[in-house]
Amino acid sequence: MELRIETAGILYSICLNENATRPKARFATPITQTGLMTQPPEITPRSWAMVATLGIVWGATFMFISMALEGITPFWLAAGRVSFATLLTLLVWWAAGGKLFLSDQRPWGVLVVIGILSSGLPFLLLSWAQQHVASGYAGVSMASVALMVLPLSHMFVPGERMTLRRTFGFVIGFVGVCILVGSQAFQSSGSPLETWGRLACLGAACCYAVSSVTMRRLPPVDPIGLAAVPLLFGCLFVLPLAWLKEGPPVMPDGNTLIVLLVLALIPTAGANLLRVLVIRSAGPVFMSLTNYQVPLWSVIFGVLFLGEPFQISLIFAMALILIGLAISQYGALKRLFSGKK
Repeated sequence: MELRIETAGILYSICLNENATRPKARFATPITQTGLMTQPPEITPRSWAMVATLGIVWGATFMFISMALEGITPFWLAAGRVSFATLLTLLVWWAAGGKLFLSDQRPWGVLVVIGILSSGLPFLLLSWAQQHVASGYAGVSMASVALMVLPLSHMFVPGERMTLRRTFGFVIGFVGVCILVGSQAFQSSGSPLETWGRLACLGAACCYAVSSVTMRRLPPVDPIGLAAVPLLFGCLFVLPLAWLKEGPPVMPDGNTLIVLLVLALIPTAGANLLRVLVIRSAGPVFMSLTNYQVPLWSVIFGVLFLGEPFQISLIFAMALILIGLAISQYGALKRLFSGKK
């Protein structure tokens, strides 16, 4: 049974458990009369754990992508990764009951847009762009997601104010990422399509920023369904483009197939669900902190497992990133360590 209460122009939708001896609200998410979520973001210890996990997982993804590209073309790598992840997520969603919408709202068109902007279009843009730009530039462009999310959230997400302290913290973190990747990020790759490649990287960053804010504004939906359905739309977007660009797929060798399955299972299917949970609970600005972690972990894993040289700038960059995080999330960190909600 659904109970709706209107207070101060806000419509609260509460789903009650009819089987319990004493009814308890399963969720109580405030939504406006237009059906948009208005509940302020809530950052908990669980939110910090999920963001840290995403930073580590996505930071390690670059190693696996490099391994996979030895046996598969870029567009089919993106298509195969999304396809396998879609299948896995749909199976989990089906096993969990296959629920999606938890209110009268049915924003199918918005889910299509989220799916294309979250997994379809940015995967293709980055796969193509990395053939024409310096690898460090891609890392810097992904870090710019956080700076794009700030003004978008300020305008469209209740409770996500673009304060001077928060902005200063994000800028410090971005400077840390620039120091981390070094000056080679802005050196020319020599490709005649380098300018377009750089624009494609920024376009991918913009896709992630817009999709995060749009996802936060959705009315009440099941998180597993929200992870599965947009991923399906992203898959349907990627597959025909991969076919048109690179022709029919060629069966990769065994090692490449294993790497492809790992990419689909962990950094795509699993991480996509965590991303949904973070955005829907803690908000897109908090979620964007992962974009500062990813280049950091990528460099660390390169030093530890790929034998890449250790640079003293790594320590300086790490310090700036952590300082920026502490400044931008001072209130949430204070609550975390004080034990207050």
